[in-house]
Amino acid sequence: MKKNSIKNTRINGEVQKALSEIIRSELKDPRIHPMTSVVLVQVTPDLKQCKAYVSVLGSKEEAKETLLGLKSAEGFIRTLLAKKVNLRNTPEVSFVLDESIEYGVRMTRLIDDVTASMAGEDEEKGDGGIGNPDGEA
Repeated sequence: MKKNSIKNTRINGEVQKALSEIIRSELKDPRIHPMTSVVLVQVTPDLKQCKAYVSVLGSKEEAKETLLGLKSAEGFIRTLLAKKVNLRNTPEVSFVLDESIEYGVRMTRLIDDVTASMAGEDEEKGDGGIGNPDGEA
């Protein structure tokens, strides 16, 4: 896999910023959840295609509705993107639901549950975790 050039990284950042602004302020579709954020943008080096990873702070159903709303507005979003970002070619945007934040929250919750249950087992044994090394009470 080819490493991103500095130019491509800069273009990704500009497109991400522009898409975030467009979704937040320009789109009036009621299906699009107000807590939608653009997490990552990957523009191909030829500037023809663009994958935008979006995260929705809400339920799974709200995330699906938001994705449908964004997919139906792809043409409008591309037109606004062409006005905001001056590129040789305006990329064709495709939206992908990014679930990495939810996955991270779920994993953190599972780790917290395991550590809490391990602490509870230590208290049941009478260890109390860190004890007196002499064995005295």
